[in-house]
Amino acid sequence: MANTQDIRRRIKSIRNTAQITKAMQMVAASKMRKAQQHALAGRPYAALMNKVLVSLQKRTDPKLHPLLEIRPLKKELVLIISTDKGLCGALNTNLFRETANFNQAKTAFVVTGKKARQFIARTKRELLADFELKDSPSFVETKPVSKFCTEKFLSREVENVSVLYTHFINTINQRAVVQTLLPISGFDLPKDEPSEGAKEHVDPMIGYVFEPNAETVLDVMLPYYLQYQVFQMILDARASEHSARMVAMKNATDNANEFIKDLTLEYNKMRQAGITTELLEIATAQMALS
Repeated sequence: MANTQDIRRRIKSIRNTAQITKAMQMVAASKMRKAQQHALAGRPYAALMNKVLVSLQKRTDPKLHPLLEIRPLKKELVLIISTDKGLCGALNTNLFRETANFNQAKTAFVVTGKKARQFIARTKRELLADFELKDSPSFVETKPVSKFCTEKFLSREVENVSVLYTHFINTINQRAVVQTLLPISGFDLPKDEPSEGAKEHVDPMIGYVFEPNAETVLDVMLPYYLQYQVFQMILDARASEHSARMVAMKNATDNANEFIKDLTLEYNKMRQAGITTELLEIATAQMALS
C-alpha cells in the first residue's frame, strides 16, 4: 500500500504532466484558430470554381480532355494526408482505418506527413512518394503533390487517383473522407444551390461568355482545379489536426487535474489517519503510566 511520500511524488509528477498538456493545449488552440480560418476562407472560392466547371462541362464534350477519361481500373493511387506529430486523439487511427477498403495488391500510395509514412512502411504497402509540407503550407508549396498524382494518371500508370484526408466540420467533429480526384467524372453544384427537379440541368453561369471558347478555358482550369482541390484538402486536414490536438490536450489536462484531486483526497485521509493513530498511541501511553 502506498504511503504519503509515494502519493506526494505521484501528485507532483501528474501536476508536471498537466502543465505540459496545458501548454500544448494553448499552442494547439492558437494554431487551430489560424488553420480553421484558412480552411473556411477557401471554401467559397472552391464553390465558385465548381460552378464555373459545371457550366463548362455543360458547354463542352467531356470526352475531349484526358483528365476526364474513365478507364478500367487496374491500378489505383491513393494520396494520404496525415499529421507529422501525434497527440491528436484518434485522428490518424480513423484515417488509416479507411485504407482497409483498398485492394493492397492494386493500390499504390503517396503520403504527406510522417504518421502516414510510418503506417505505410509498417503495413508493407507500396509507397511511390513522400512529400514533406510545412505546418501552414502555401498553395505553391502543395502544387508538387497534385502534379505528381496528375502525371501518374496521364502516363497511364494508374487509372484512378483518390485522396484520403480528414475533413474539417467543426472543432469537435472531424471525419475521415475518401474523395476521388481523378478521373474527374463530373462536378456537383454547391450544397446551397438547387440541384433537383427542373433546375437540375440549368447552367449555373447563364449570361456569362467564356473567351476564347469553353474548351480552351476548360483545358486551363482543370489542372488548376485539381491543384486547388488538393490544397483545400490539406488545409482541412491541418484544421482537423490542430482542433483534434487541442481537444485531446484539454481532455488530458482535465483528467490530470481530476486525478490530482483524487490523490490529494487520499493523501489527506492517510495523513489524518496517521495523526489519529499517533494521538491514540499517546493517550494509551498516558493511561498506562497513570
